Amino acid sequence: MDIEQVKKLVCEVIDKNSEKIIEFSKSIEKNPELGFKEKKTARKVADIFDDIGLKYKEGIAITGVKAKLKDKNDGINVAILGELDAVICRGNKNTDSETGAAHTCGHHLQLGALIGAAIGLKLSGISDELHGNVTFMAVPAEECIEVSYRQKLREQGKLHFMGGKQELIYRGEFDDIDIAMMMHSLKDSPKPTAAIGLTSNGCIAKTINYAGKIAHADEAPEEGINALNAAMLGIAGVNALRETFKDDDYVRFHPIITKGGEVVNCVPDDVRLESYVRAKTVDAMIKANKKVDRALKAGGDAVGAKTIIKNIPGYLPLKCSKELNSVFKENCKKLLPEESILDAGHFFASTDMGDVSQLIPSIHPYIGGVSGLLHAKDFNVEDYNAACVLPAKLLAMTIIDLLSDNAKKGKSIIKNFKPIFTKQQYLKLMNEFNN
Repeated sequence: MDIEQVKKLVCEVIDKNSEKIIEFSKSIEKNPELGFKEKKTARKVADIFDDIGLKYKEGIAITGVKAKLKDKNDGINVAILGELDAVICRGNKNTDSETGAAHTCGHHLQLGALIGAAIGLKLSGISDELHGNVTFMAVPAEECIEVSYRQKLREQGKLHFMGGKQELIYRGEFDDIDIAMMMHSLKDSPKPTAAIGLTSNGCIAKTINYAGKIAHADEAPEEGINALNAAMLGIAGVNALRETFKDDDYVRFHPIITKGGEVVNCVPDDVRLESYVRAKTVDAMIKANKKVDRALKAGGDAVGAKTIIKNIPGYLPLKCSKELNSVFKENCKKLLPEESILDAGHFFASTDMGDVSQLIPSIHPYIGGVSGLLHAKDFNVEDYNAACVLPAKLLAMTIIDLLSDNAKKGKSIIKNFKPIFTKQQYLKLMNEFNN
């Protein structure tokens, strides 16, 4: 069958099932769950796989679900990913009042695109036209939040890393995958749009604990060591460093104080912060992180407090495959007007898709259909067809290009790709961050 005929057939099946895809996304949106707790969400994905006849594994990295189009993994294997977790964002119309979880990250739309592509590729019956296999992965815990909870999971031996894709890499779930693709919602873009990006910041997460000495804040402050003052000086020290960061490294440091003291009339002796150090490259991340740690420690030294800094592997910078982006863009041209296909350039936030992109050819385009900002209470889906049905078609069409004609394009992309790290080098680096 001609490639364009195969694409047309798959898109027709996706259109025929568009209501099912949209209802699935809405169901996820109304029942948001946080990272490594996405049991109901994972079950809904598994139910869809059951319904369309895909075999799958569940419970990978606690809540992940992984299905394959074909039983036999002949040839190259291309994965489509979607993220299970929500972010904490109070005030959105779909926020869980108990946990604060909300899909203002747009992950419910990724999952819609994931299951939409699975429906199209499976129910169209075109798998024999593809020279290779397709993996559909619903992955946990992309949002790097609830650090204390994840640290407990590590202590219990349930996790090695705190990000979902990192943990899946560690557990070998990407060992059989040659190319990976996913999409992300594009902020403030209510109309059908595709923005094709190339890079994003990576990050190192960290917790900072300033340990001082308690004393009466009014009667004998000289007897205490003020840990809150230490924290303020540490933050000021980092602010004084900002001019030393190169502009094109896109360094970011944005702390929050999670504990500022116990009571007003006592000198604070236990003050805690969390933050990320973000940058465009691994080298810039490491250099900036050393500077930040030095400044934070100086805050404690200035007042005589003890400074305890825990670095936690965040996410490596995203580096998309230009060749794979080009294949995706050509499919965008078939479904969108030229003015609706944008160059997204560099994305300043971070994603654990960055870790995957350092190992295998990957893309992470941004798709419209939503209004408001990401992770903000005004985030809203304006057009579900644009937000999850359209990307389902684009991802499925790209799969067809990669695996048709004896997987010529897919093999070319793999051959031309130069990984930044081997899996062993990657794990070594991440364990070094985890100090």
